[in-house]
Amino acid sequence: MNDLILFVCTRDDRLLRLKGDGARWSTEQVLAGVSAQCVAAAGDRVLVGTQGQGALLSGDAGATWERVALPERDVMSVAISPADGALYAGTEPSRLFVSRAGGPWDELEALQAIPSRDRWSFPPRPWTHHVRWIAPDPHHAERLLVGIELGGLMYSADGGATFSDHRPGAKLDSHSLAWHPRVEGVAYQAAGDGAAGTRDGGLTWEAFDAGRELHYCWALAVEPADPERWYVSAASGPGAAHRRTGARGRLYCWEGRWRALALAENSMPYALIASDDQLIAGMAGGELLRSGDGGASWERIGDGVGSVLAMAASR
Repeated sequence: MNDLILFVCTRDDRLLRLKGDGARWSTEQVLAGVSAQCVAAAGDRVLVGTQGQGALLSGDAGATWERVALPERDVMSVAISPADGALYAGTEPSRLFVSRAGGPWDELEALQAIPSRDRWSFPPRPWTHHVRWIAPDPHHAERLLVGIELGGLMYSADGGATFSDHRPGAKLDSHSLAWHPRVEGVAYQAAGDGAAGTRDGGLTWEAFDAGRELHYCWALAVEPADPERWYVSAASGPGAAHRRTGARGRLYCWEGRWRALALAENSMPYALIASDDQLIAGMAGGELLRSGDGGASWERIGDGVGSVLAMAASR
């Protein structure tokens, strides 16, 4: 088993780097005093979005940081393309930016021309909305999924030069998106109105809701070895999922229908990562839980992590 490096955003304005092999993990703080909301990692590159302080980029796994030149200060989603290494940042209000091959950051202005844009609205701040998730296709560098909270799932086949409006069958309150890392054309969605999937590269979507009694879905992870096995966290509603203390939810595994997995604690699984040999759940209650058997059993990893907002992994 190779060491996995985790980058964890916490509610107390820290970014932690954890390095581990099985049950042995070290924890180090690499950013403090920034309201980190999201993180993406690939190799030694780490991209962090903050609320109020823009985005930060590291080229040495978090040892040093530089500020990203963006016109918006609230960066709610980031991504690093597995296909071509392009960097993406999504903001509130909903704007999308890209940096390719180390070049300057350009806005993908086609997102502003989507017909439904005037109806986008984030319920806690109904006067605005944001890019909640960016999912570049690992097999096709030009293909891109973008989740708007709350506005739907947008699709581009040309690197963001153009976008189609909310995709048929997809959920409207998009929270998390993921492509399967090995099987082309397969992608997944967790949303406030359920879960969905696609097998045709994101053009059409179908609901995956059978067997799950909690319908407000948040985090998402996919088994690399099995496109039919994936995970979502869910709660009874946004209040239960996001309250600062006492957030409650469950973790589900799809195996033809949803099956609830027992966790070592009952707080909300707020971020999920699945690799070939382990599943990691970052909990709102302040724990990192690791399973080496697909969620049948769990152990706590890391020390003093605190309430988790987002995670990314790199090797």
